[in-house]
Amino acid sequence: MSPTSELAPQRSASQPVPSKPESLQVEQQPVETSPPKTSQEDSSLPATPQTAATQRNTPQLDRDLLEGVATLNLTLPDPDDEQMSEADFLQQVDAAWVVCDRFDLQSDIWRGRILRVIRDRERKYGGGRGQGFLSWLKEREIGKSQAYRWIELADSADHLLADGMLEPENIERFSKRAFVETAQASPEVQQMVSEAAQRGDRITRREVRQLSDEWTAMTSDLLPTEIRAKAAENVIPTRYLAPLVREMEKLPEEHQETLKTEVARTPDLDTLKEATAAAKYLSKYIESASRVQVLAKAEVNLESALDESLRLGCLNQTAELVNQAAQLEQAIAKVYTSWKRLGNLADKLDGQSGASTPHLRSLLEQLDNLASSQVEIQLGLSEAARNIRLSIEEED
Repeated sequence: MSPTSELAPQRSASQPVPSKPESLQVEQQPVETSPPKTSQEDSSLPATPQTAATQRNTPQLDRDLLEGVATLNLTLPDPDDEQMSEADFLQQVDAAWVVCDRFDLQSDIWRGRILRVIRDRERKYGGGRGQGFLSWLKEREIGKSQAYRWIELADSADHLLADGMLEPENIERFSKRAFVETAQASPEVQQMVSEAAQRGDRITRREVRQLSDEWTAMTSDLLPTEIRAKAAENVIPTRYLAPLVREMEKLPEEHQETLKTEVARTPDLDTLKEATAAAKYLSKYIESASRVQVLAKAEVNLESALDESLRLGCLNQTAELVNQAAQLEQAIAKVYTSWKRLGNLADKLDGQSGASTPHLRSLLEQLDNLASSQVEIQLGLSEAARNIRLSIEEED
């Protein structure tokens, strides 16, 4: 049974099995399994809590489950072979890498499916708290973010297979990044990529992005007709159009129209780059301004301030100014939270320590400055170091 066939157990026997690259063999190796213990053997070994936990958490694998599971056995070139040309060496290691990439993608898809059923069962029978799912991850040292990336990959695979865009045997044509990129692309791009995979083409992330950029250049309403025409004539590379569209999608309609008019007036590459930068700064300004509490409480016309910065040609500085203000407010909130926590811990330890704990008392005395309302720190270690004092006052 090949890894590809495992991705779709329902595949009929008449469907072709993808061939492996020459000189790279995937062998079916027998898996050693221990014979079951007799009841006499079991009774001679009392079950300790550790043994019981190990038996409960260790999956019991039998020959029927493991039979046919493929293991990699690749033939790699000798790095000390002076007779082998550099081109032949790179060709062999690249071919080996492709096989590893295919196995990696397929196993990660199944990891995602496994995690998905564990999560879904926990949601149904575990009271919706998710503690069983998190405990399962913790036992296997799997991060929550990594687990959900695998689940997302499995969802993408099932979506593409269910919609008939891909056949199971064509999944091995993709690198892992190319597959994820395809799953996130528009249906039209997915269809074009699937057709290329069915023809036997090797699908890379760069090719998927190129197709996505070309589709965006030809179809996006955010791009003026003049720019789309030049892209169709290959006067302007399509890779410069997709970033502009992505940034413009974040903006309100009035700003989209302004940039679209500007690009249509001078449809060249330099204007396209300037519009992309302007759209990026605009979205940064709008997003940051909404997070600044000082601006929310004050009567400031943010649109007028934006127009004036555009007129002066300092949009990037204005956007960065507002962004820094948002970050400063967040930093102040974090400083206050840490300062408050430090003070509470110091008060608790102060009541528990005494003459019998001189070193702990010394530690508390040294940290007392940071727990007081006047916090002082030193920036830098050289002669140019500066002392910074912060005063923290709480309102009742």
